[in-house]
Amino acid sequence: MKKTFIFCLTILMVLSIGALAGAKTLKVGLDAGPVSQDPQVQLSGGMLQYSHWVFDPLVRYAQDMHFEPRLAEKWERIDELTMRFYLRKGVKFHSGNPFTAKDVKFTFERFYKSADFKGLFTPFDGCYIVDDYTVDIKTKKPYALLINMATYIFPLDSKFYSGTDATGQPKDAVVKVGPSFALHNESGTGAYRVVEWEQGAKYVFERFADYWDKNSPGNVDKIVLTPIKEDATRVAALLSGDVDFISPVPPQDFKRIRSDKKVKLVTYSGGRIITVQLNQKRRPELADVRVRQAIVHAVNNVGIAKKIMKGTATPAGQQSPKGYMGHNPALEPRYSLKKAKALMKEAGLANGFECTMIAPNNRYVNDEKIAEAFASMLAKIKIKVNLQTMPKAQYWDEFDAQAADIQMIGWHSDTEDSGNFSEFLAMCPNKETGYGQYNSGNYCNPKIDKLTMAAQTETDLKKRTMILQDIEKILSDEAAFVPFHWQNHSYAGKNKVGIKHIVNTMNFPYFGDLVYK
Repeated sequence: MKKTFIFCLTILMVLSIGALAGAKTLKVGLDAGPVSQDPQVQLSGGMLQYSHWVFDPLVRYAQDMHFEPRLAEKWERIDELTMRFYLRKGVKFHSGNPFTAKDVKFTFERFYKSADFKGLFTPFDGCYIVDDYTVDIKTKKPYALLINMATYIFPLDSKFYSGTDATGQPKDAVVKVGPSFALHNESGTGAYRVVEWEQGAKYVFERFADYWDKNSPGNVDKIVLTPIKEDATRVAALLSGDVDFISPVPPQDFKRIRSDKKVKLVTYSGGRIITVQLNQKRRPELADVRVRQAIVHAVNNVGIAKKIMKGTATPAGQQSPKGYMGHNPALEPRYSLKKAKALMKEAGLANGFECTMIAPNNRYVNDEKIAEAFASMLAKIKIKVNLQTMPKAQYWDEFDAQAADIQMIGWHSDTEDSGNFSEFLAMCPNKETGYGQYNSGNYCNPKIDKLTMAAQTETDLKKRTMILQDIEKILSDEAAFVPFHWQNHSYAGKNKVGIKHIVNTMNFPYFGDLVYK
């Protein structure tokens, strides 16, 4: 009996050791970590990356940009205002609660409590439960991008987020600045659940044992994410073996990584426009279109793309990249120092003026260097820029407060469509609707608002293209913002990390599907 017990114990130990040996831990080094466990608190690339790890959308984009089923198994157009979604059965939240139509409705209605998301969902009438596993999502008017918007519906656990927390605050409160239940607690349906969260320092995610997607090829059991702000330090961590995967990769290190046989570099074309906004309310000089045009003409963004971005970005003269419906081929970069000086003189500001500027130093590729180059270029037309750069975690609060006359922002269209740029960056700021939420320049042209709203409901693609291209032309003529370039995505990892099949133009690596050999 004793020998049998020892034999069985030995077998269990061997099996246990075998299981541990097969466990895969992915050590990730990103330029910054997510700011909250609440997927609806901030509409940003970093938070959307996190959402794809811990939650699941109704549908998502595949690499070839077709829509693939996630928590919605299929969908169909019922009428010009209604899309019906048939939900996946047998899905569990991390809390153990079952996923049903109630959770989709709860999540949809919570968007309107979010300062960042409510503008995105203004075209919608509501979400209606048909049965436990069917919902209808309706728009107020015909809306060409309804299915695109479903990629941003990451259902939350309605039971988990109901009631009040220890402080008496509703658990479903969306709090951008300050404590909240959702800030430190999550219950999603995603491949990973949060097990450790040290804001800005370390994040640990473990694979959810009851994850619904049994067909996923992913074999990573644990992700340890360490934010590494400095580019050189991030690259060094990969080359030394301290981390397995990094992003972004600074362009100046592409050659170095490509020459190291232990690691590989993967780049992917992106549509994120990098810009600065000129606050017309803070500085009267910036309310003059001649001054704004002078600033645009003073910026050598072709030179920035070549020298700072090392050819890994495409110089821009508008919001919409090539391939987007609103891309206007006539709008090119406008660098001309001679014209910039003439415009300043025409505006009565040949002697320039002084202003403030803020920019992040770990959000976009080479963001601090771009900001410094911009300030240097403006000095040539006698505009003195007092520049302050700061980490992403600090930057967005300052951006929202419009703490400076000039502020940097990058934007990747949430709908992979031109209209989204204008909805958030160019429409007149409106706190009630959420439109213009990230228009810190306070540029406001009612015609732009009218055209942007018209594009939302225009289902004739030829007419819609003309509307969106007209928007780009007006924004260019009025120098509504200063365009730099469209930023490419870059990743690097150990050879055994299957990067290529999980990255995409949105820059949302699908870690749940990653294979670590």
